Formats: sequence, structure tokens, C-alpha cells
Amino acid sequence: MESVDGKFTVTGVEERIWKLLSKWKALAMAVENQWGGPDSILKSQKLASDVLSCLFLSKGEVKVEDLENLLHESLLLSFNTEIEDGSIDQVAEQLMNIREEYLQGNINIIS
Repeated sequence: MESVDGKFTVTGVEERIWKLLSKWKALAMAVENQWGGPDSILKSQKLASDVLSCLFLSKGEVKVEDLENLLHESLLLSFNTEIEDGSIDQVAEQLMNIREEYLQGNINIIS
């Protein structure tokens, strides 16, 4: 996932994470309505980066609960939004599926 110079490159994994998060209705509404202020788009991009880090740069085992907490905290703190529709659990599960697909070699490293 890193290039020779040590900087991250765009990967198939990053693309899948971004597509998933951009289709998430709760996050899309928060960004569209600027619930996180004028930099809501940047906050959503930071969330995608944080998710990528959680999935692939964390030391130790990554649990779905870790992702659920990350998503919940990010929406609450960055967008002042409490999500209670069960979508956080669904998105976290889908993110874990992306991780598993990558670890099994089913997602290209470079898109």
C-alpha cells in the first residue's frame, strides 16, 4: 500500500472504502447539509483516511467494534450527528468485508 518513496498511493482498497462511505446515506446527508460546517467534505475525507488506517495500519487484531466506534465517534464529533438507524453496524461490516477481500488477494493493490 506504500510506494517506494514511503507515501501512500491510491489503491483499490482506498477506492472501495471511499465508494462505500460516499454511498452511506447518513454521511452523505451530513456532508450535503454541512452538518460539520463548511469543511464537511474534508471531514468525510479524513474519516475515509481514518478508516483505512484502522483497517490496515492498526497494531493487533481489528474488530468490527473498532470500526463501529470510529464511525460513531466521527459522525458525532465531526458532524454533530447521532446515527441510530443501524447503518453504522452495516457499514462497519462492509468495511471488514473489504479488508478480508484485500487480505485474500481479491482486490487489486493499485487501481
